[in-house]
Formats: sequence, C-alpha cells, structure tokens
Amino acid sequence: MSSTTIAPCAAPAPAAVAPDATLPALVGTGLPVPLVDGRTVPYANLDLAASAPALQAVADHVAELLPYYSSVHRGAGYASQVCTSVLEAARGTVARFVGARESDVVVFTRNTTDALNLLAGAVPGATLCLDVEHHATLLAWRGDHRVLCAADTLAETLDGLRTALAERPTALLAITGASNVTGEIPPIAEIVALAHAAGTRVVVDAAQLAPHRRVDVAGWDVDYLVLSGHKLYAPYGAGVLVGRRDWLDVAAPYLAGGGAVRAVGVEGDAAEVSWAPAPHRHEAGTPNVLGAAALAAACRALDPVIDTAAPAHEQALLERLTAGLAEIPEVQPLRIWADTTDRVGVTGFTVADLPAGLVAAALSAEHGIGVRDGRFCAHPLLARLAGGTDAVRVSLGLNTGESDVDRLVAAVREIAQQGPAADYHEVEGRWVPLHDTRDLDPFGLGATGSAGAGCGH
Repeated sequence: MSSTTIAPCAAPAPAAVAPDATLPALVGTGLPVPLVDGRTVPYANLDLAASAPALQAVADHVAELLPYYSSVHRGAGYASQVCTSVLEAARGTVARFVGARESDVVVFTRNTTDALNLLAGAVPGATLCLDVEHHATLLAWRGDHRVLCAADTLAETLDGLRTALAERPTALLAITGASNVTGEIPPIAEIVALAHAAGTRVVVDAAQLAPHRRVDVAGWDVDYLVLSGHKLYAPYGAGVLVGRRDWLDVAAPYLAGGGAVRAVGVEGDAAEVSWAPAPHRHEAGTPNVLGAAALAAACRALDPVIDTAAPAHEQALLERLTAGLAEIPEVQPLRIWADTTDRVGVTGFTVADLPAGLVAAALSAEHGIGVRDGRFCAHPLLARLAGGTDAVRVSLGLNTGESDVDRLVAAVREIAQQGPAADYHEVEGRWVPLHDTRDLDPFGLGATGSAGAGCGH
C-alpha cells in the first residue's frame, strides 16, 4: 500500500481571522510567507480580483458534505439523495442572492467564461459589447458581433450605445458590472433601460461586482447575469448563468451527454434524442456538486453583509489606497471614464518606467504582498489606458486591513523611488529574483511554477 507524505510548511497554518470581526472570516488570513532576504511575514493578499480564498464557512460546509459525496439525480442511495437535495437547493440559494425572478433559470457552469460561452450558443441574433470588457465578454460571441469603443465619459458612452443599438437590430448587449482593471461601475439599470427600449436583451458580467456589492437581476431588469465562484470566496470550480428561460430551453445543449436528455433511441444509423429543458439541458455529465454547494454557502455567508458592512469596509480601504497612491508622483492610476462616481475595490496603475512585472515581483519577494500584473485579459482597454503596456492591479476583499493597504503604499513608494532591493531577471516573460531562496514547493510535490498569463474569469 502506497502513501503520500506532504512536507510541512515553514510555519503552521494560520487561523482564519477576518480583520473586521463583523465580516465573514477567510481561510488563509495571516498566512506566513517567506521573503527573498530570509524573513517571514504575514501575506498581504491584494489579488482577490483574480481568485479569492475560501470563506471559512464555505470550507466548513464542503468538509461536512464530503462524507456524503455521491451521484445525483438518479441515485437511489441515501447519500445520493442528500447530494441531489444539496445541488438543487443551491440553485434557489444563488437565485435569491442575485435577486432573480421567479421564472429565471439557474445553470451551473465552471466559471464566468464558461457561462458566457454557454449563453452565446443560445443568442438568436447579433450581439454588442464595449471595448472595455474582459476577454470573456469580448470573445465569447458567434456570428454578427460588434465591439463599440467607449468614450471618455460615461454619458458619451451611453449615447454611443443608444446610437449603436438604433443602427441595427441587436439581440444581446453584454456589459461588465464592474471593471476588472479599474473597478469602475457603470449605471447598469440605465443601460438595461436603453437596451430594452431598442428591443435588446442584456447580460451582465458580475464576476467583479458580485463579491463587493449586491446584484439585483429583477430590480435592474437584467435578462442574464453570470459570475464565478472562485471570485466570490468559493474556489471550488463552479460559476452560474442566471436568467430568462426561453432562449435556453430551445438552444442546442451546451454539451451533449448524460443528464441533458429525457430519452435517447436509435433509428436506423442515427441517434434520436429528446433533450431536457434548462437547466439540465446545459449541464451534461456529472455535475460539480461540491462547487455548487460551495457557491451557495458563499451566498449565504455574504448575504447579511453585502449591503452594509462589506461595502463600507471596502470603500474606506479604497479611499485610503487611492489617497496613498496619489502621493507617489511616479504612480499613474488607470481610469476609463472621467465621470464615474462609484468603484469596487479594484485599481490598476503603472509605475514610471518600471516594468509592471518587476514591480509585482518585488512586492512579492521583498514585501510579502500579492498583486497582479499584466493586461488582465483586457488588452483593448490597456492599449487605450496604458499604451498597450502592462500594469499593476491591486484588489481588496473581506480580509484586507488598513495595515495591508499601508504596506502596499509604502512598498510601491520604495520601489518607485529607489528601485527593487534585490536583483531580478526575466524567465519566460516573468520577473524573478536572481537569487531566490524561497521554497516555492512547500508541499514537496516537485512543482516548478509556471509563467502562464491566464486570468481565470
């Protein structure tokens, strides 16, 4: 009988303690991480816009469910019936959290990108989006798809949308709920109203909005909404598409296979299929029960604070971060529109002539701060805002504290004005310390790391 031994980390795993006791706790808060100079410091995770750690309540719920893990829908055993109940109850929990209409359908997907690609196969006509969008929203659509360049102000951009929708029939307008580069929030209800006036439906990419603010499908009269669990403190591989049933009930199944059918027969040399309606029509194969349960658990944990404590906590930190970065002459913040008044806790910036990847590497290796660098799967937007060069992105969350923001500002000032303290070189497009003594394989799995450029929407 073989066994696998996992090497212990340099320090014991930290307790899950939120900086603000009124907010749900996250797994990994206070994680000790090594620096290139040999010291160990608590990790300042300021990269939550890419992927957020699990809520403690989510991890606990998954651990409770694991002993029951079994097949769903057609399993007669007790564990199967429990898992089926958990999976289907998760649909209702997610629907309530996003303010869905009674008639809306909830389809579980892998993530936001998966959900948008699923919806793309159901759209019976032309589509439109802005050039400020994440690549998932820019690229998912098929056939007649237009990309409208956003103007310098929101007011002008809305006028442009109104004109574009009047020029030719458009089935669906895809918009972001909050920019994954700048955090700016467009006026969703106003955009939906102008789209509906033109006979166009709207899908909102809420991947960046839902972890920070209440989303309201019925209140905004949004037709479809998509989001990712891994950004909503439920990193177990599930996302959702929520919205009107009619397109989804007649569209070709997203995947062909078991679970998506009512009946299958063979007539001559061809299969005869009677497909199930949505959501099961688009959920072929064994579903991600743990992911759906995790996403529902996150919705339950966030629901009491998403209107009050969470946004108040974040906005105070965002103001502190914005003010601190504004005092560093070398830092240039990125903004899409001159007249936006609302943002979630995401901000992108460049630092003088320093490569963004070098800044991010120094923040990690020398200060224990995790940020994102690159073009954030928004290349057209970065081409406009940063001349096509990479930028640094800082994103805040439930476990971010004032000390994390202050550490970041002080570290960026030091790097901008004095340069990195260590020596760095590029390896496969990524900046790494020349003499890196940190153990990047604490579990002894033989991992070597990767220079991948994905952004996990």
